[in-house]
Amino acid sequence: PVMKILLLSRYSRLGASSRLRFLQYLPLLQQARIECAARPLVDDVVLSNKYKTGHYPLTALIRAYANRIRNLMMRQSFDLVWIEKEALPWMPAEFECRLLKGVPYVLDYDDALFHDYDLHSSRWVRHFYGRRLDRVMSGASLVLCGNDYLAKRAKDAGAPAVEVLPTVIDLDRYPSSNEISSVHGAPRIVWIGSPSTVQYLKLIYQPLLELRKCCAFTLRIIGARIEMPGLDTEYIHWNETTEVSSIQTCQVGVMPLWDSPWERGKCGYKLIQYMACALPVVASPVGVNREIVQENVNGFLADDERQWVATLETLLGDKELSQRMGFAGRKRVEEEYCIQKTAPRLIQYLKSVKEYR
Repeated sequence: PVMKILLLSRYSRLGASSRLRFLQYLPLLQQARIECAARPLVDDVVLSNKYKTGHYPLTALIRAYANRIRNLMMRQSFDLVWIEKEALPWMPAEFECRLLKGVPYVLDYDDALFHDYDLHSSRWVRHFYGRRLDRVMSGASLVLCGNDYLAKRAKDAGAPAVEVLPTVIDLDRYPSSNEISSVHGAPRIVWIGSPSTVQYLKLIYQPLLELRKCCAFTLRIIGARIEMPGLDTEYIHWNETTEVSSIQTCQVGVMPLWDSPWERGKCGYKLIQYMACALPVVASPVGVNREIVQENVNGFLADDERQWVATLETLLGDKELSQRMGFAGRKRVEEEYCIQKTAPRLIQYLKSVKEYR
């Protein structure tokens, strides 16, 4: 029999978390006789405007919540509800749980969203909402988490079943040839992300200025803009069809992060993208980055400004080492960080939900 799932993602394809944790799996789920009715909370037009203005219009939010509640009222027509993070952000947990009653549901986390509540600047928010997601997690049949930090929170919340499933790429979109050697002109250091995460680049601004004294390079920023005076910077609009080629024509991929509870919940997806393009990586040693980056094998971890300068200088100056690390990263992605490896596990988890219950 066909399994019918109501998929309540947060975004449509423009939202990276929804695209990677849910939508890219839909064709493989369909082959496994799992039909998903995808109902995003926020559509691409509204999210695109949010990236431009920094906020959601109130009318769009009211419409989104009304649609979401209507979708939840139809939950009994499905075998399972699969939810990205939470069904109704900032609504009382009891109200959300009531609207989920009577049908098994799976929660999926790729970041530490619970810290939006329990580490909020308002004491009242922390008091009334600090354990909001724990309450929703405890009622889930299964919680899927992108890393161990998120999984620990789900277990501590009392979720009856918790599985770790990394955020991964689709190998079919990433040709295996290493195109580093075909790069012409000054080498490129690449960062890919969104307007909400581009601020992390401030962490390596000074190291990059220092690096300029000994190495010629271009900093390529995909998906966002930030002023970096004194650096040769190029900005590329993010597009799903061109993101891979935009990364492939670079030499090193970077992922700087602050070390805070929120960042420890991140899933290191940009590192996996770089590695899939056979690029060596340099990253802050925060959270899951420590697992993805194998020191001196597929890249380096840089803990301070001096290490950022030294590791990037090494990779830009040693083409052979750079290519060797790039190939090692690509091999790791093929073995662990692609839907070709994770989809069978996801299918098993979803089909086993009734057993978890």
